[in-house]
Amino acid sequence: MAGEPDYPTLLRNAYAMRAASYGHMFDVLRDRFGTETALEIGQESTRRLGESMGVKFASHGPDDLAGLCYAFLDGIPIRDAMFAPEIVCCDDETLEIHFHRCPLKEAWQAQGRSEDDLELLCRMAGAIDGGLFEAAGFVFRGETWKPGDEGCCRLKVLPGPTPAEPAADASA
Repeated sequence: MAGEPDYPTLLRNAYAMRAASYGHMFDVLRDRFGTETALEIGQESTRRLGESMGVKFASHGPDDLAGLCYAFLDGIPIRDAMFAPEIVCCDDETLEIHFHRCPLKEAWQAQGRSEDDLELLCRMAGAIDGGLFEAAGFVFRGETWKPGDEGCCRLKVLPGPTPAEPAADASA
């Protein structure tokens, strides 16, 4: 009789498959179109994924950074083991989260990717965050991992623009 599924392992395996998929797509695009175009296409694709995910956080936009912080982090399965997030700042002006781990980056490392490739793949995959937070109504100023950095991404989210007041009816 089989025991309970090992969900952390299944989740890690799913991230490893996603990382492999991103890596293969990036390699094919780079071989065909060059590094810059491959990065541009990959970022646009992951950004669109983030935009579709960001809609569920729109109720926090444009300025409920604390609500966004906890809704976002609470939606990450096994977040502490997978991402080890540190809330660096969460006030009315800035939400900053530093991920000390990333299952995508760890999978790319296990696949033997160079540091140069890691940086490019992190930039490509990290575009998801810009799409997510901007679709939710915020301004995103995050940074992805670079050689020499500790951990992984640093998400920095600022309040978004306040919706414009409806124009007064000039005919009244």
